[in-house]
Amino acid sequence: MNDTLFTDLTIGAFFEEEVRQHPDRDFIVYPDRGLRWSYRDFDQRVNLLAKGLIEIGIDKGDHVGIWARNVPDWLTFMFATAKIGAVLVTINTLYKAHEVGYVIKQSDMKALALIDRFKDVDYLSVIREVIPELSTCARGKLQCASYPELKSVIYIGQEKHRGMFNTNELMLLGAQLDDEPLRDRIDRCKADDAVNMQYTSGTTGFPKGAMLTHRNILNNGYYIGERQRFTGQDRVCLPVPLFHCFGITLGILAILTHGATVVMVEIFDPLQVLTAIQKERCTAVYGVPTMFIAELNHPRFSEFDLSTLRTGIMAGSPCPMQVMRQVMERMHCSEITIAYGLTEGSPVFVQTSTDDPIERRVSTVGTGMPHIEIKIVDPATGLEVGPNTPGEICCRGYNVMKGYYKMPEETRCTIDQDGWLHSGDLAVVDEQGYYRITGRIKDMIIRGGENIYPREIEEFLHTMPGISDVQVVGVPDEKYGETVGAFIIPSGNPVISEETVKTFCKDRIARYKIPKHIFFVENYPMTASGKIQKFKLREMAAESVAAQA
Repeated sequence: MNDTLFTDLTIGAFFEEEVRQHPDRDFIVYPDRGLRWSYRDFDQRVNLLAKGLIEIGIDKGDHVGIWARNVPDWLTFMFATAKIGAVLVTINTLYKAHEVGYVIKQSDMKALALIDRFKDVDYLSVIREVIPELSTCARGKLQCASYPELKSVIYIGQEKHRGMFNTNELMLLGAQLDDEPLRDRIDRCKADDAVNMQYTSGTTGFPKGAMLTHRNILNNGYYIGERQRFTGQDRVCLPVPLFHCFGITLGILAILTHGATVVMVEIFDPLQVLTAIQKERCTAVYGVPTMFIAELNHPRFSEFDLSTLRTGIMAGSPCPMQVMRQVMERMHCSEITIAYGLTEGSPVFVQTSTDDPIERRVSTVGTGMPHIEIKIVDPATGLEVGPNTPGEICCRGYNVMKGYYKMPEETRCTIDQDGWLHSGDLAVVDEQGYYRITGRIKDMIIRGGENIYPREIEEFLHTMPGISDVQVVGVPDEKYGETVGAFIIPSGNPVISEETVKTFCKDRIARYKIPKHIFFVENYPMTASGKIQKFKLREMAAESVAAQA
């Protein structure tokens, strides 16, 4: 392995190098819109926006929020802020007034870019509720009692809204500024500067802003792309949200660092994903397991030619073996990879490789990434454990975040004095260095003194016909403290019942692991980034059992 980290360039400088090398190659394609930007076209747009942001007072170190689905100018804001040294604060697309207000205030946001709406959230109504001063203050001169740092709100689009700039106006402002101020800011940026602040998704605890640097995420993106053997000829279908590290690092920066092309899907829809893959002859596709399940189960799946697919990433939550095998066989992703990590780790520090045996790729999350140390420790003692012994997986290296913004105590609890990032996830490693995630420490079920790992039971239940997906959680129990509960999405063929599930388990797994409570559901509570909110499943199970009692 090369002892030298891939790059010490900033994202802006690296992007300009790529533009010089292949200016006419497609960088961003939106098949449903007929929109296609080459590296050079996109760079020109980025520069106009960057200069427009400079004109309204955005400078190095300022925090610029973005609250939007995967619209085309999402990425323009990402690269424009990176070039001028500002920090892009990504906001969960499903947040509402309370959560958005929290992020604006906690992040000391100076400008916020947003769209009109997403799903059931009217962003414009929310922002007017949160910032009533918008209706009376001049654009760029916002004086807000609740958010004193916030000076500008930007509408991503052509429409005009009171108190807000729109992107067209910023581009026009940028066109009137010469290039020298922009060149000066690019030169002042350093690889160790924060470039992105991502708020942890809130599956546990209060949202915390993880400060990620150019070095963190640009290098991580490169090594993620290497595990997929990316080249400039790859075309990657990306239907995952850009506000999340899955979209930014695993997606955009893995693609950028290999001079490849991103084929964007604005809002996940299995039919749009299948259409985009065929139309643009994609070689890779990303998604969380529920996305792949939706694509495989779509009634028109067989109509699409997916033969150009080779690789991709399935991540975000544990990947069922049966789903993985179908993706490899029916979607032609023979080199699909699994990636594991967390936002605070930029995020990936373990990933499978395209040449790993099938058994490895369906049963593990792969091996450690270059330039990152990994260890598994006993959560009780903090001492490192040996192979095949469960413990908390930790990492140390270039990928570890700078810390949580304005949360020193929380940072110390996550990154110890020796620089190890503690994941809160349970894992085991075998003698060959392959890691297997067994669950979160707090997800572990302790039934009468027996430690039960939900992932083990989930994998087992996925082998039962009639089950499309399953999530296992702990349920309060008077006798044992906790017992096993299973939330099952049935496939409908064959029809299953609580009794048939328990019968299937009998004589196949230890009696204490057999789910005592079985709940049939149509879907799971999810974060906008596609993570299943197990804490909500635990709450639902506890309420149901209490009601029955």
